[in-house]
Amino acid sequence: MLAVLARVMWRLWCWIELAIVTLLLYGLSFLPKALLRSWYFRAFRFWCWLFVQALGVDLRLHQKNTRPLPTHYILIANHPSAFEDVGIPSLFPVYSLAKDEVKHWWWAGRINMAAGTLFVKREDPESRRMAAEQIESEVRQGHNVALYPEGGCKGRRIYSSFRFGAFKVSMATGVPILPVFLHYEAQDDFEWRKPQTLLHKLWHFMTTRNPRANYYVYDAIDPGAFTNPEDYNTYVYNLYLQWQARYLD
Repeated sequence: MLAVLARVMWRLWCWIELAIVTLLLYGLSFLPKALLRSWYFRAFRFWCWLFVQALGVDLRLHQKNTRPLPTHYILIANHPSAFEDVGIPSLFPVYSLAKDEVKHWWWAGRINMAAGTLFVKREDPESRRMAAEQIESEVRQGHNVALYPEGGCKGRRIYSSFRFGAFKVSMATGVPILPVFLHYEAQDDFEWRKPQTLLHKLWHFMTTRNPRANYYVYDAIDPGAFTNPEDYNTYVYNLYLQWQARYLD
């Protein structure tokens, strides 16, 4: 009984702390960008970590890499859930590419914009082209970027193909791709399916009987090993199929 009460009190405190930091970051997001640039990104990552704690998700990083990870990279991951929107930046110092609708998510949209999140209209070719240019610009400035080459939440299994954007930018800049495979043990609770809303998913995360989320990071992949983005894409896609067979099938 005492253990249950302690967990309830801890979760309540996490939500109070998250609410306070959210209000603070939301208010500060109205400052000029020049004043936010040096510190808001770090505060955003802390906010993401608080969100993970408040949701009660047992997020675990598994370092499957055999070589030291680079300090500069383009992170890619599969995208079965909405949770990775806070899970990835809580673990990795990355500027994420998100769907354009995130801009309009209550207070979270403005916080994401102030933190430097990149946005794309997934079904708009011109928007995807502009997003690719933004990603390349961020990478050339020395920033790490995270994106999901499936092109959105495609379910618990790897989609039929990866888009080429990450691989083209990697080859153009010489910056390696850092692959992360995401595995939620309670797949039904974490998978985002239509017509579920964000509120539905937050409730599912908080009430799941198995809150374990496993993020497996593997060796970075050097673009110099490939002569074209098509081969690069195929090689990495097949790696994800292998990891899917290991952890999900």
